[in-house]
Amino acid sequence: MYLDRVKIFIKAGNGGNGKTSFHSEKYVEKGGPDGGDGGNGGSVIFVADRGIDSLIDFRFTKHFRAEAGGNGGSTNKRGKNGENLIIKVPCGTVIRDNETENIICDLFDDGEQIVVLKGGEGGLGNARFKSSVRQRPSFSQTGQICEEKEVILELKTIADVGLIGLPNVGKSSLLSMLTNAKPKIANYHFTTLAPNIGVCKYAGGSFVLADIPGLIEGASEGIGLGHYFLRHIERTRLLLHVVDIAGSEGRDPYSDFVIVNNELKKHGNSVESLPQIIVLNKLDLVNDRAKVEEFKNKISKLKTKYEMVEVSAACNQNLEQLLKLTISKLSVLPKKQKLEYEPFVYERPDPRKYEIIVADDGAYEIVGGFIDELVRGVVLDDPHSFAYFQKVLKDKGIIKSLKKMGADENSIIRIKDIDFEMKD
Repeated sequence: MYLDRVKIFIKAGNGGNGKTSFHSEKYVEKGGPDGGDGGNGGSVIFVADRGIDSLIDFRFTKHFRAEAGGNGGSTNKRGKNGENLIIKVPCGTVIRDNETENIICDLFDDGEQIVVLKGGEGGLGNARFKSSVRQRPSFSQTGQICEEKEVILELKTIADVGLIGLPNVGKSSLLSMLTNAKPKIANYHFTTLAPNIGVCKYAGGSFVLADIPGLIEGASEGIGLGHYFLRHIERTRLLLHVVDIAGSEGRDPYSDFVIVNNELKKHGNSVESLPQIIVLNKLDLVNDRAKVEEFKNKISKLKTKYEMVEVSAACNQNLEQLLKLTISKLSVLPKKQKLEYEPFVYERPDPRKYEIIVADDGAYEIVGGFIDELVRGVVLDDPHSFAYFQKVLKDKGIIKSLKKMGADENSIIRIKDIDFEMKD
């Protein structure tokens, strides 16, 4: 089975918790705080690997989680950092955010990598909260919690040349004769259920050739299988448009040619403007040469000018001529580049900002990155921790802002689903 589009869930590792601990040693009374920091969580990193040609590995495995950071220890021991999670994907994989479908990255080149989700930071141990007025802080900080995200992996095959045409025109046979690929070949429709890729070496050069599954009329609207694989044409620089010039399926070669080009135009993304070489295949089955000349005459009257090569993949006829022309065309065509896009980034809330909103029940709710960070170090039943919490709210100007908004002693202040009373 070939898989070229899949949704998966990814999650960076949570940060480890800081430790609340006090120095303990014989003959030493009231040792100071020595709780260590928690380790950072592992990040989720995607890497392009040319040794992979589909997304089949993601068919059943849908959830990918990086390792969490270790908790801090006593005697100022820092927790172990979580291992990064490396996810390998084929070259040409586009990663999108599932909610917005915005592009996160286009992993085009072998070895290219990107950190999609950064691991959570470890919490601070109680030793970090010691001050001149707080000699024995009995609280520490929890590690950052990371949210799970759903992303779309979409493979757009990276090939120099694409083989296109209606089913059973001989594309798979042509691929097998020109490259090292070994596609399944048979005399019935839809034998090819996935893009087959091969490397063609000729006259000291080489190019990558992809057999795109057969298109049919209406493919761009979802009929048949071809529409699903049209994205693979977008990466190519040149198209070899294969037609059954013998009409062995009872179809008219020129009508076949028009149908496929119409589907390319409907698909969009400029694939209809890609240069084409028309490959007149199954020459060995032609009984009436007039059919070939009739096809050529119709093509010559088109606004777009095409070069044509008569071949027989089954008999290895004129394939060298086709190779020479293909190499010549590729030599003057620009290399394919990455997609142009504004990268989508999973950003964490700004730890410096907060917002006060009035909830439906009239409570004043304080939200934002600043609050997320603050509550990590709050232990409500510890007087030192709670005093520290109140001091930060006051120093930050949050208490003053609440009063400006009309909060008084009868008001409810809500922080992270916990309600407080307003006190002077």
